[in-house]
Amino acid sequence: MSFEVLSRESRPAVGVGGSVTALLLLAASALAAAAPAPAREGKLLLTGGVSSIDGAAGGGLTPWALTGSYASVGQFGASAYLTRLRTQDYGLTGYGVAASFDERIELSLARQDFDTGRTGTALGLPGLRLKQDIFAVKLRIAGDAVLDSDTWIPQIAVGLERKRLDAGGLAPTLQALGADDRGTDVYLSATKLLLAQGVLLNTTLRATKANQNGLLGFGGTAHDRYKLLPEFSVAWLLRRNLAIGAEYRFKPDNLNPSLLGEGLREDDWKDLFIAWAPGKNLSLTLAWVDLGRIVPAVIDRRQSGAYLSAQVAF
Repeated sequence: MSFEVLSRESRPAVGVGGSVTALLLLAASALAAAAPAPAREGKLLLTGGVSSIDGAAGGGLTPWALTGSYASVGQFGASAYLTRLRTQDYGLTGYGVAASFDERIELSLARQDFDTGRTGTALGLPGLRLKQDIFAVKLRIAGDAVLDSDTWIPQIAVGLERKRLDAGGLAPTLQALGADDRGTDVYLSATKLLLAQGVLLNTTLRATKANQNGLLGFGGTAHDRYKLLPEFSVAWLLRRNLAIGAEYRFKPDNLNPSLLGEGLREDDWKDLFIAWAPGKNLSLTLAWVDLGRIVPAVIDRRQSGAYLSAQVAF
C-alpha cells in the first residue's frame, strides 16, 4: 500500500545535527545507491509497506509490523515519500525517508508542516504553521507476513517514535495548557497477510500523550499520562498491483477539558484509500481522510478531505 505525511523547517530533527532537508536528500540518494539490485525482487509487490503519517512503514494513519522497502533477508533497502492532505480549513504536507535492513529493523525520518489556515488568523497568528520532526525505529520480533501467510501467526513488531514540535507563535498557549513540545510514542503492531484471499489485517496498540499526533504538543493539565489506544487497518488486493482499504485510529483527547472547555476536543481519525503500484519502485495512494474536529473552539466542523501520496522504494 502507499501512504504518508509531515514535519519542520528551521531546527534539526531529534538527535540529528544540521539541516533536516539536506539530511533527508543525502540519505535517500546514498541509500538508493547502496541498495543492491536483488532487493527489488526480495518481496512481493505491495508487501514492502509504505510510509505512514509518522514516516514508519504501514498504512496512512497507522504503522504496520512490516519493514519498509523491498529489501529481503540480508539486504539493505530505502524509500522516500511526499504527501499532501487538504481539508476544508487546513493543509498538511509531509515528506521523509526510511531505511531497512535484513527485513528486521527500520529507521525513518519524517517532516510535517501543518498550515493552520483560518484558525491561526482567528488566534491572532496569521500564516501560522506547525512543524514537527519525527525520528522512528521499528524492530520485527516475530513472524513473517509472507512466509506465515498460510498459518495463524502474524508478523509482530515494536516501534518507537520520537517527536519534536515547533509551534511558532502558538508555543506560549500550549505551555499554558500544560502541553510539552517533545514526546515519544511506543507501539506494538501485529500484521496478518491472508495471501490466498488477498487480504491484509493490522492491529496496532500505541502508548501516547500526543495531541493531534503531536501538532498540538504532548499531554496537558487535565491529562498528562500515557494512554494505550488501538489502531486498525484492513486492505484488500483487487489485483496484483491495486488495493483498497480502510483505517481507524483512536486518539487520546488530552486537552479536553481545558481553559477553553471542550474547545480543544480531539476526535478519532479514519480513512478510505486506494493504492496503485505500477512497479516496486513507485506507489501512489489516493484517500478520503476524516480528521474529525480540530480546535472546535474556533472552527466547529469536521475536517475531511483528499489525501495524495507518492512513494519511491529501492
